[in-house]
Formats: sequence, structure tokens, C-alpha cells
Amino acid sequence: MTPYYSNNSFTLHHGDCNDVLNEYKENTFDMIFADPPYFLSDGSFTCQNGKMVSVKKGEWDMGRSLGENFDFHMRWLESCKRVLKPNGTLWVSSTYHSIYQIGYAIQRLGFHILNDITWFKPNAAPNLSCRFFTASHENLLWVRKEKKAKHTFNYQEMKNGDWKEDSIKKPNTQMRSVWSIGTPKMSDKAQGKHPTQKPEELLKRVILASTNEGDLVLDPFCGSSTTGIVANRLKRKYIGIDTSEEYLSVSKARYHALINKILQYT
Repeated sequence: MTPYYSNNSFTLHHGDCNDVLNEYKENTFDMIFADPPYFLSDGSFTCQNGKMVSVKKGEWDMGRSLGENFDFHMRWLESCKRVLKPNGTLWVSSTYHSIYQIGYAIQRLGFHILNDITWFKPNAAPNLSCRFFTASHENLLWVRKEKKAKHTFNYQEMKNGDWKEDSIKKPNTQMRSVWSIGTPKMSDKAQGKHPTQKPEELLKRVILASTNEGDLVLDPFCGSSTTGIVANRLKRKYIGIDTSEEYLSVSKARYHALINKILQYT
């Protein structure tokens, strides 16, 4: 299997995640962060930078029937479970459009749910129709592969770390399951934008909570590889998979920018 790009601890694959993961051995990855399609590209509109724009993000996000969507989630989750180490954990990010199907699929496959995290967005875009509450959060499910496994949780880092960007987290108290983190900064998109890009602060918390230095992290829907950028910055190894060469190109550019920045200070 020839990667789209590989350099030291940062590897990218172009293709369907199920096909790519079939080439990996069982029990390979220490942690997986997945941000699968939300299937929201149905012709509606949203607010972006104060302007009304189409929700359509790409063919990969086009809505299907409920049954087809559920089968899709079952397939990629099953592929991920096979390559996740026995003590490894999986994080899945989504909205109410998909999170309930994903949660059911997770339980069907025998994963054990550890937490349901609410990512509160203090700077969320307004609701244009004025007919609904403003959507200002996403959900993250944190699960381990096996119910009796001993997963990694860096409790002291979460309790006593520097989380001053989060207005909800109080110093030297247990990390709660509601995280206040803003949407991606402009600097996160300097090499190109992805329509569902996650903020680096969110991935920093996920990775620091559930991995150790040297661990191998997988993102099966990597987009512009925020997961990989943060993982490398925190001295973890990374493998990302995506069906879009356009976004893999952005991932590569972001990684090169990270390396160049590191070299400037060494």
C-alpha cells in the first residue's frame, strides 16, 4: 500500500477508509478520532462569516436514506474496531443529525461508552430562519474497544492543565463533560479550509486526555488533518485517510508549515 504522503510520524492515505484499513493489521492504533460525514448537504443554507451560504460541502456529505447512512456508520466503525488496540479508545464527533445512529452502531458493535462530551461553541453562527434555537454545540462520544479494558486517561493533565481558553473549566478541578471551545481560528486555515474543520484546541484536549507520547493516532476521515497537526505537535504518530486529494493536499501543506515553524526555533 503506497501512501499519498509519508514523512516520519505523519502519513496520509487517499481512498475509502474501509479499503485502507483492510491493509492494516489488527490491534494497530492506540487511539482513533473520527469526524464522519454528517449528511447535511441537502440544499439548505447556513450562516458563515455573516453571509448566507449553501450547506453543501461536497458529494461525500450528500444525504442518503436512514438505512444507508446507518450501514455506512456500521462499516467504518467495524473497520476501526478491528485495528484499534484492546486498550485503545475511539472518539467520534458529530451533531444530532448523526450522533444517535452512531451511538447505536457503537453499542451494536460491542464498544463501551465512556463519556458523551458536549463541545459548546461560544462563537457559533446564528440561526438564519429564526424558527429554531441556535445550534451552538456538537457531541463527542468517547468509547473503549472492550468493556473490561484499561484505557488511557491522563486525569492529572485534564484536572490541572492550562485550559484558560475554556470559560467553563475551573482551575484545579475535575474536567467536566461540557467543553467551551471556539470554532477554528483563521491561523488554523492558513494553508486552506475544510468545511467541517475542527479547532486545534479541541483536538489538543482529546489527544492529551487519551494518549501518551509515541502513541499512534488514526483519523479515518482526516480532511485537512487537524488531528495530525496536533498529534505531531504533541509528539504522537499519525495516520490520516481521506477520499479527497484536495484536502489531503491541504493536510500536507499544513504539516510542512508545522515542520518549518519547528525548524525556525531549533
